[in-house]
Amino acid sequence: MVYRTRLKRAGAALAILFLCSAWMFPAEQKPDCDIHAGPCTKTAGNSSVTLEISPRPVKHMEELLFSVTVKPCPSLPENLMLDLSMPGMEMGKNQVKLVKKSNCLYQGKGLIVKCMSGRKLWKATVLSEKLNNPAFTFDVRD
Repeated sequence: MVYRTRLKRAGAALAILFLCSAWMFPAEQKPDCDIHAGPCTKTAGNSSVTLEISPRPVKHMEELLFSVTVKPCPSLPENLMLDLSMPGMEMGKNQVKLVKKSNCLYQGKGLIVKCMSGRKLWKATVLSEKLNNPAFTFDVRD
């Protein structure tokens, strides 16, 4: 009888662990951008937003130049923010200030940190309500 009770408790604990892990660690997303091959473009309303990161291949813990081009570029501010995050994992705030370099080109330098878990999928979101906050997901290399 004691064995059955322990078995039921263990089964309940495993079920809770499974549900929690499924909630905390959702299914791995896939990259929608091969940033190593070149720039990636998304449609944002009536505009196209292009993200380019150099140097390539894009690696952790190296200074990177982030370039965002918006065409046509509506009346956007002089600066935009690029939010760097890992889907499904809290990494802390990592944002790059993008400064307008020409009519539709914004650039800024930043760093993608290395995740201790070994995960390499990152998301770069252009924070702009006018552009509906377009996001690009990509893998980073070691």
